Amino acid sequence: MDFDALISGLDRHTLDGITRGSIYALVALGYTMVYGVMKLINFAHSEVFMVGTWTVLGVYTVLGVSAGAGLGMVIAATLLALVGAMIASAGTALAVERIAYRPLRKKGAPPLIFLITGIGCSMVLVELFGQVFEVFFGPPFGRVTVNIPSVLETKELFTIPGIDLTITNTRVIIIVGAVLMMLALDTFVNKSRLGRGVRAVAQDPDTASLMGVNQNRVIMLVFVLGGAMAGVAALLYTIQYDITKFDIGFIIGLKAFTAAVLGGIGNLRGALVGGLLLGIAEVYASTVWSSEWANVTAFVVLVVILMFRPTGLLGESLGKARA
Repeated sequence: MDFDALISGLDRHTLDGITRGSIYALVALGYTMVYGVMKLINFAHSEVFMVGTWTVLGVYTVLGVSAGAGLGMVIAATLLALVGAMIASAGTALAVERIAYRPLRKKGAPPLIFLITGIGCSMVLVELFGQVFEVFFGPPFGRVTVNIPSVLETKELFTIPGIDLTITNTRVIIIVGAVLMMLALDTFVNKSRLGRGVRAVAQDPDTASLMGVNQNRVIMLVFVLGGAMAGVAALLYTIQYDITKFDIGFIIGLKAFTAAVLGGIGNLRGALVGGLLLGIAEVYASTVWSSEWANVTAFVVLVVILMFRPTGLLGESLGKARA
C-alpha cells in the first residue's frame, strides 16, 4: 500500500477520478432513465456505448483526419463525430426498444424475460462487431483493440498556483461537456412538456395513459435520450483513451450500472453523483494498491453504501422528481 503517493498527488488523482467518473455518469443516465420509466435494467445499453465509439472511428476515417490537423478541421471533425455518435447510439437504443422490448411489452412478458432479452441483445451486438462484420467488411472489425486517431491533441491550458495542478484541454472538454449534457437532460426532464410526460409515466403509467400521455412515445423518447447520452460518452471516452473494441462496452457498462445504483437507480442527479464517486474511488484505489484493484474497489464501494443506503445515495425516483 502506498498512501504517500495518494496524499502527495491527491489533487491530480481527484481530477483523474472526476474525468473518469464523468464518462461513467453519462452512460449511467441511460440505465437510470429506462429503469425510472419501465423498471427495466437494459443490459444492452453497454453496447449502445460501444456503437458510439465505432461511429467516432468511422467519422474520423471518412474525413481522413489525424493528429496535427488544423484547428478548424479538428473542431469540425469532433463536432461531426459527436453528432454521428449521438445519432448512431440513439438509433441503436431505439432499435433495441422497437425490435426486442416492445413485442414483449405487448404480450405482457414477465420482468425476467426482459432481462434475458437485454442480455441477448448485448451479445448479438458484440458478435456483430467482433465476428460478423469482420467476415463481410474485414479490418478494423474483429476481436482486436483498434486505435482511434488522436484528432484532439492534449495541451496544457494553465496550472493552478499553490497546488501545481496542470489543467489540460482534454480534461476540460470531458468534464465540462459531461456536466453540460447532464444539466441539459435534467432541465429537459424537469421543465419541458415532454419531460413532464416522462415523469408522469415513471410515476403512474396507468393514470398517465388516462390523462392522454402516449406510453410508447415516452418509452421511445427515454431510449433515444439515453442512447444519445451514451454517444456523447463514447466521444469523450475516445478523446481520453483513443481506442475501441468489439466488447469495450462491457466493463464501461458494468461500471455505469454500478454508478446508477450507487447514486439511486432512476435518479438523474444520482447518476452524476454515483459516477463521480465511483471514478474517484477507482483512481484512489489504483494509486494506493494497483490498477488491478480498481474494479474490486468499485463494487466494494457499492456494497458498503447499499448496506447503509439501500436506495442509493439520493434514492429519489424519476417519477418523483420536482420541476
